Amino acid sequence: MAEVTLKSLLQLERIENSLYRGQSWDLGFRALFGGQVMGQALAAAQNTLPEGRITHSFHSYFLLPGDANYPVLYDVENVRDGRSFSTRRVKAIQNGKNIFYLTASFQTPEKGLEHQYAEIPDVPPPEEVGSDLAFFESTLDQISERMQEALSYHKPIDSRTVQTIDPFKPVKSEPKRFIWMRAQEVINDGLNLNHAMLAYASDYHFLGTSLQPHGISVRNKQLRMATIDHAMWFHHPFKFDEWLLYVAESPFTGGARGLVRGQFFNQKGVLVASTMQEGLMRKVDE
Repeated sequence: MAEVTLKSLLQLERIENSLYRGQSWDLGFRALFGGQVMGQALAAAQNTLPEGRITHSFHSYFLLPGDANYPVLYDVENVRDGRSFSTRRVKAIQNGKNIFYLTASFQTPEKGLEHQYAEIPDVPPPEEVGSDLAFFESTLDQISERMQEALSYHKPIDSRTVQTIDPFKPVKSEPKRFIWMRAQEVINDGLNLNHAMLAYASDYHFLGTSLQPHGISVRNKQLRMATIDHAMWFHHPFKFDEWLLYVAESPFTGGARGLVRGQFFNQKGVLVASTMQEGLMRKVDE
């Protein structure tokens, strides 16, 4: 098998003007990983930009579950190119159906008023936190064969959850999670690739934070979870081959939905990106 890297996943095949195809990874979930569709859709939009424009935000909706057995087509609409900002709308298509929409805004970098009213939590450094992947590799007898086969596709992201959150033995806890993250590969490309990679990674462990006060595992067979929408804002430059702390918290669940918000800090405590997501959380009778 060819080397599994995030950069290879985000290098899309150009079919014609504004139409791209991305290959899919099967991460062992019930449906195509939402982070893949977000990262690839953002990469498709970035391919159509005037030189010098970088992502500053995107808003997206998940319409139908994707299938990890098939590639995804991305149809990019050029909504606007202004003096400082560009806007793109991207439609993700599988089997002739729209499964996802993303609207993204891009800007030529410029100086402006600055403040940061957010502090990085006092948590152990990543070197003192165990790898999430190593935990799952140590519990192969408890995970499905499909998930075992998919573990190689989780390797491009080194994620390390600070708290002990055992999906096999869930306990009630406050709806907050701290995760150190970085890409395993060295990234020498521009900022837009780092943005697309972080969009991919931002979907990891995110909605599961809203389950923690309820003591329910994401592996519960009576639970139906799916992302409804996801938004992201980029504040400061960063390299995703360097450690970032993902601070995720869930201020609300109700109506069979869970809301989560997140902040990415670099190791100097600079807030580099923010996220928000709402997802379906429905208990069903088997």
